Amino acid sequence: MARPSTAQALKKTLDRILSRAGVGSRTEARKWVAEGRVAVNGKTIRSADAWADPARDRITFDGKPLQAKRKIYLLLYKPAGYLTTYKDPQGRPTVYDLLKDVDEWIFPAGRLDQDTSGLLLMTNDTQFGDFVTSPESHVPKTYLVKASTVLTEDQLQQLREGVELADSPTRPAQVTRVRDSAKCTFFEITITEGRNRQVRRMVEALGAKTLKLVRTRIGLVGIGDLQIGKWRELSAAEVKALSPRQRILRQV
Repeated sequence: MARPSTAQALKKTLDRILSRAGVGSRTEARKWVAEGRVAVNGKTIRSADAWADPARDRITFDGKPLQAKRKIYLLLYKPAGYLTTYKDPQGRPTVYDLLKDVDEWIFPAGRLDQDTSGLLLMTNDTQFGDFVTSPESHVPKTYLVKASTVLTEDQLQQLREGVELADSPTRPAQVTRVRDSAKCTFFEITITEGRNRQVRRMVEALGAKTLKLVRTRIGLVGIGDLQIGKWRELSAAEVKALSPRQRILRQV
């Protein structure tokens, strides 16, 4: 069997290209291609099995190019009630409704569930996004939590040491009590995992509920005084602080 040429090896099907770019799943991509929302070199393509070279062909989705002229790194202060997805079949608001003035295609480096607010990184750099979201990278993520009950110091210590969840115990976390009210505890927690609804599940393991959850920091990058619903570009120093190369240097 003849080996494919270098040019052929670089080509991929449109559904795979869109999925790799963070647009959505391959199933969603196939649907969008069939709807005529994808064009290659200015020509609308309706077959998700069509081949293209993401490095050489100009591929657009809803008129926005997947191949950016420059790397983009944004910090969005996501409000509660917004989905971390491109489109919602039920018509609920998504984070892209807050990014309509961004011309290039970008995707979220990690997710926040609908009821969680706070720091969300958006980028078109797949290597950067993969590093930030990979569990093996151990990138710390910090949250401010409002629990439904007043938590004891023993309960907070359980979070620090790791709690048992259905899929396995959690890694040790950094936990600081912020304040208590008559009925609630506010605390800050920093984790180095990215499991689905992890902080909420950890609080549930203590017999409480999470009434409010805000992600305030990823690594050394924080929200600062950014207003909710707004976004800003990361500085060069912030991008460097979250880069794979920088992480390797800190571990040496």
